[in-house]
Amino acid sequence: MASSSAHVKETLGELNKESFVSLLSKLIGEAKYVQNNPPDLIPEEDRVAKHVLDSLLPYSTTTGGGPLIVNHVTYHQGRGNIIVEYPGTVPGNVLSFVGCHMDVVTANPNDWEFDPFSLSIDGDKLRGRGTTDCLGHVALVTELMKRLGETKPKLKSTVVAVFIANEENSAISGVGVDALVKDGLLNKLKDGPLFWIDTADKQPCVGTGGMIPWKLKVTGKLFHSGLAHKAINPLELAMEALKEIQSRFYRDFPPHPKEQVYGFATPSTMKPTQWSYPGGGINQIPAECTISGDVRLTPFYNVKDVAVLFYEVIVEALISFDIKVDYKELIHFIMHHISGLMATYHAKNEYCLLSDMCQGYQVFVSIISQLED
Repeated sequence: MASSSAHVKETLGELNKESFVSLLSKLIGEAKYVQNNPPDLIPEEDRVAKHVLDSLLPYSTTTGGGPLIVNHVTYHQGRGNIIVEYPGTVPGNVLSFVGCHMDVVTANPNDWEFDPFSLSIDGDKLRGRGTTDCLGHVALVTELMKRLGETKPKLKSTVVAVFIANEENSAISGVGVDALVKDGLLNKLKDGPLFWIDTADKQPCVGTGGMIPWKLKVTGKLFHSGLAHKAINPLELAMEALKEIQSRFYRDFPPHPKEQVYGFATPSTMKPTQWSYPGGGINQIPAECTISGDVRLTPFYNVKDVAVLFYEVIVEALISFDIKVDYKELIHFIMHHISGLMATYHAKNEYCLLSDMCQGYQVFVSIISQLED
């Protein structure tokens, strides 16, 4: 007979703070090596995965020490994903926690008030890169699955946790959740509630904006800035082009009425986040530059409509220069290359609160227990 809701809560208890902080300290110690910003910084998520596996394998079928089914799935060397399953008693009943990612955004120690790559504690604050996004959640869900493996409650639903690689940057594909989905390794999760665990606060995230990366490369003509009439300035061209594209975007994707209903903090946006050029002297107009950024689209709009907008802008630009356009080839290119996934956060001096993590653990316990009644 399966456990009651109250019994599950009693069995899983509260977060083991000492164990959680110890694990989080190990994970933050790897943050320097899992920064994700190709081509300069390619994360080695297996450095984080090792600590997760060290925590869970003693309670797994792999070692014979417990019921957890642990699968380390790797598509690129050193960049693995982990799928952990605690079997339930009712076939087809499944509850999953997906999205805890083992990479982080970059951090410059010179800009921080403390070392971003080692865990420091200031009262209730747990400080370091990844504490909120998302190594803190990796540690928290690991502790949850570990507790299930230790206490072995008899549950109706199978509980699955999926720790993924390569969430923070989509420049390299076929590494993380996209590859897991392609191989059908997450198909069984469709049969029950799935919670995406990658939000900066302890509160549930009702909705989020899809992320579409974009890049605008502009080619000009290099020359001395004192003879600007002999150059074509790609920086100015890029700014003018982006201004036009942004104005069209905000015209076609204005704030949506439902965003207020669901508590979205911001409407859909399109903005630049990175700027690069080949370098040179201050008195030299460069030959090219590249602006990169992202579109954050709330779920009340269709991603394909954004692709169509970009398509229209490109076509109009080509026509204005009297360049012949093969519409079928162009739309095929855009539809296959303009794509994206849903989506102190990403900031310097990142920290989380241990008290919030304790409450977050109770949220997980509550979700699991509710499925028992």
